[in-house]
Amino acid sequence: MAVIKELDALKDEMASWRQDIHAHPETAFEEHRTSDLVAEKLSAFGIGIDRGMATTGVVGTLVNGDGPSIGLRADMDALDMPEQTDLPYKSQVPGKMHACGHDGHTTMLLGAAKHLAETKNFNGTVHFIFQPAEEMAGGGQVMVEEGLFDKFPADTVYGMHNWPNMPAGKISIGEGPGMASAAKFEIVVKGRGSHAAAPHQGIDPVVIGAEIVSGLQTISSRATNPIDAIVVSVTQFHAGDAMNVIPDQAVLGGTVRSFALDPEKTIKPQIEQIAGGIASAHGGSADVSYEQLYPVLVNNGPESEIARSVAVDVVGEENLEQAYPPTMASEDFAFMLNERPGTFVRLGAGFPDRETYPLHNTRYEFNDEILPIGASFWVRLVEKVLG
Repeated sequence: MAVIKELDALKDEMASWRQDIHAHPETAFEEHRTSDLVAEKLSAFGIGIDRGMATTGVVGTLVNGDGPSIGLRADMDALDMPEQTDLPYKSQVPGKMHACGHDGHTTMLLGAAKHLAETKNFNGTVHFIFQPAEEMAGGGQVMVEEGLFDKFPADTVYGMHNWPNMPAGKISIGEGPGMASAAKFEIVVKGRGSHAAAPHQGIDPVVIGAEIVSGLQTISSRATNPIDAIVVSVTQFHAGDAMNVIPDQAVLGGTVRSFALDPEKTIKPQIEQIAGGIASAHGGSADVSYEQLYPVLVNNGPESEIARSVAVDVVGEENLEQAYPPTMASEDFAFMLNERPGTFVRLGAGFPDRETYPLHNTRYEFNDEILPIGASFWVRLVEKVLG
């Protein structure tokens, strides 16, 4: 493994940056402290900065010569969920946690920025894109719509995500569709409240909602082409306040993930039909709202091949995972890939000697051992693309 020795020596310092960010998680468009930290580091490295895009976004620009340009993107936001680890730097903000490793993504790109600013072993322009609000809030889309690539022209753009279910140090890169599109939905089930001891006097929205949850699972199993790879997950069910009262309504919420080309046209009507039909059969009604959030993430072929060759340089042929199986998870880096050719890299982050918790788990932990690996990948990518 050919990790850059200066970045390997920087590992403990990078870990301190990462752990500081981890202890102070901030969610969508509220990443003010994180944004300040990123801007402070970039300025100290001698890199020009621009702030305010998508509210808390930061873009650092490093120019060395008149060659081509490249964009490197890291996300900064945390999740609205509690942390249940015993880490000394665990979240100090109740109900918020860096459970997806964006603190590590930010740190690896900062480490790469520091090294590139010192060595300048490239010819062209590097844009370090620190993006807010990746977690279902579309910060990447906002940056694009606010003119990211008009203000910071980039010929190509690359992103990276830690992958806990892959051993630390492994890298996986593949062309074509890699991550699913994402949508969210809400179903308001309207019934008629009554005493819980006299359910016949009312219309129970909880029973209706429970049937709708089951009914929605037939969309992927019976109503759509299984080749399209569709997942409909109800993740929220809110109803009632008292133990002895059947409420007037229940509210269901969830997400749809798909590789279908037109999920809004094919899946939304199915949700409306199932929810409305079940509710009507019980004498109630159901109002459905549906919003398409992220498109399918598609990696470009030439940029994927370049990234693979860089991965071999950094971690060796034996650590390049040939498989890049599509995942039903979604990524708003897809908006940037829709504007510029590029690819999205998976960096293994599993712990070799203890249990590794998955992304979005309350006990998830970023593996600091991969910080110099990810930073080295960014540096070598810039040196190859802007060589």
